[in-house]
Amino acid sequence: MSQAIELLAKDLNPQGGVFCPSPKADMKVWNNHPKVYLDVAREGHAKCPYCGTVYQLKPGETVGSSH
Repeated sequence: MSQAIELLAKDLNPQGGVFCPSPKADMKVWNNHPKVYLDVAREGHAKCPYCGTVYQLKPGETVGSSH
């Protein structure tokens, strides 16, 4: 099993997610699988249904209205 890709809150888009495939996971976007949106902010992590890559917030990172 591969390592989880740790993300900072600033790595998430305004909706609180990321797209996979992702350059952050050392993937070339054109050669992996269809682009899929993953909601990381909801639970602090999300797993891609195509490739199984797990994206998670680094410990201590928070997403929300702390402006």
